[in-house]
Amino acid sequence: MKQETKDRIVRCVKEVLPSTTKTCIWIIKITVAVSFAMMLLKYFDILPWISNAVSPVFKIFGLPGSAALAYVSGYFVNVYSAIAVMSTLELDWRALTILCTMIMCSHSMVLETAVLKKTGASGVRMVIVRTLSAFILGIVLNLILPGSADLSTVAVATGEKLPFLTTLWQWFLSALKLVLMMIAIIYTLNILQRLLREFGIMEKLAKVFRPLMTVFGLPGNTVFLWIVANIIGLGYGAAAMLDELERGDVSHRDVLLLDTHICISHSNLEDLLLLTACGAVWWIMLLSRWAMSIVLVWEQRLEFYLQRKK
Repeated sequence: MKQETKDRIVRCVKEVLPSTTKTCIWIIKITVAVSFAMMLLKYFDILPWISNAVSPVFKIFGLPGSAALAYVSGYFVNVYSAIAVMSTLELDWRALTILCTMIMCSHSMVLETAVLKKTGASGVRMVIVRTLSAFILGIVLNLILPGSADLSTVAVATGEKLPFLTTLWQWFLSALKLVLMMIAIIYTLNILQRLLREFGIMEKLAKVFRPLMTVFGLPGNTVFLWIVANIIGLGYGAAAMLDELERGDVSHRDVLLLDTHICISHSNLEDLLLLTACGAVWWIMLLSRWAMSIVLVWEQRLEFYLQRKK
């Protein structure tokens, strides 16, 4: 490797460390706080109470009331929490596909809303858009998927409640593992993003994905952030998004368009594979959310156009 190339790499790493460290600390604070709150809600049986309250609504999605706990868990925590609940339910492929599509639209709501708001999006709008999109897709899929809804009540298996200190210790170990993984991924991703731009690879990626970006209604300069959101999600990709915004490489308008798309359609690698392994149909989960994202982005573009006309 030439000395000049080494110097460019070292310079990129040095430039990215301060802002990445700041963003990393911010994300970890939110993640740990939400995780701790959810642990308390589960331990004191508050989360099941919330799911029981909303379970009657799930009939319009063709889902039994017991599926509400999986959705609520995913909504407030993450996809892994929803999978843990789904593993205790007896749902067919139809119900799983509907439920998993809804979860993919609106999981990790607290953390991901905070990330989207940090990039300039309206937090309230993101919550409303993601929640309503999940409900709309749930209703539409229930209407168009073959087969009929099975609304029979399925009991959720519950184990013996552990002592609080044991539960607290298990949460601490789990949170520590998550934090260490987040630190590694966030730093690696942000350094990679800066290197790709430094060596001109970002422009080549933009050319390859430009036709798809056109269909989605997204600017070509958002390609890397779109790839990041699709591969590893919003939480891990937040540092890269904020770095691009701070550098001025992506305008506020372009970020809002991207946010409108990825708030519905992201984590299309790991999460999609995990939910497919649970029995859901992957292409229905992917294409239905892409369709919703296209509608939302072009509606956002219409808003921008009307604002300019005023």
